[in-house]
This record gives sequence, structure tokens and C-alpha cells, in this order.
Amino acid sequence: MSEQPHEPVPSPDRLASSLRTTVGALVRATRSSDRLASIPATVLDLLDRQGPMTTAGLAAGRGVRHQTMAATVKELTEAGFLSVGADPADARKKLLALTPKGTSALEADRRDRVRLLALTIADSLDEDEQRLLAQALPVLDRVAERIARSAPTADRSPVTGAW
Repeated sequence: MSEQPHEPVPSPDRLASSLRTTVGALVRATRSSDRLASIPATVLDLLDRQGPMTTAGLAAGRGVRHQTMAATVKELTEAGFLSVGADPADARKKLLALTPKGTSALEADRRDRVRLLALTIADSLDEDEQRLLAQALPVLDRVAERIARSAPTADRSPVTGAW
């Protein structure tokens, strides 16, 4: 029995560059079905994952100026996606939280993205490719988890102007 030659392992730099490009393209492609614009959707997602926050907390979480976030918060509040309440720890601050309407809008976009991915996987990948993709997901999760654990906690300087 003869051994088949193994392909050389690509460099981590090459893998990282290709992974960044591919994941970015996948995210952009799935967002094409979104009903929410990307900036409001990102704010709703942050509140969904981290719970109620102040406008300043949201701005810091997204790396934007407070004024920029305040405009987005105003739009989302006026649309009925956010509620504003007092911060129990500091009555001078206002906490923003998702409303049922905001949660529904966010979940609808998520369902649409999953549906789009599922249809595309079923239509374009054979069974072996689907198994290969399933095997790759835990590896990608490990990479993402490691980055999240080792990410510096220092504040990034805010993005200036519009997002």
C-alpha cells in the first residue's frame, strides 16, 4: 500500500488571511437578507448578548463616540426597539434594554440568516462536504474562543464620525 503525499501545512499567516476574508464574505452575504440595517442590528445584538446598558456602555462596546451612539439609540427608541429605564446603581444614568419588538426584529434577522445558510448548504454541498464543514466548526469555535480570551481589555479609541 503506497502513501499519498501530504500537502504542506499552510502558514498561520496565510490561513489567517484566508479565514478573515472568507468569514467576512460569509457574514456580508448572509446579511443581505436582513431587514435591520447593520449598525442598529449590531446595537440590538450587543444588548441581547450583554443585557441592559447605558449609551456610554454601548458606545464603548462598539468603539464609537457617545454622540454617534446617541443618534442610533434615539432612532431605535423611536422605532420601539429599545426601552429606557433608570439605572438602579446610579439614578443619573439611563439603562437601555430591548423591547419585545426589538427582540422580535433581531430574532427574525437571525432566523433568516440561518435559513439562508441552511438552504445554501443543502443546495451547494454534498454529504462529504457537509460532514467536513461540521468537523471544522469546533475548530473555528476554539479559535474564536481563544481570541476572545486573549483580547486586550484596553479601551480602543472611538471611531470618529459615522460608523
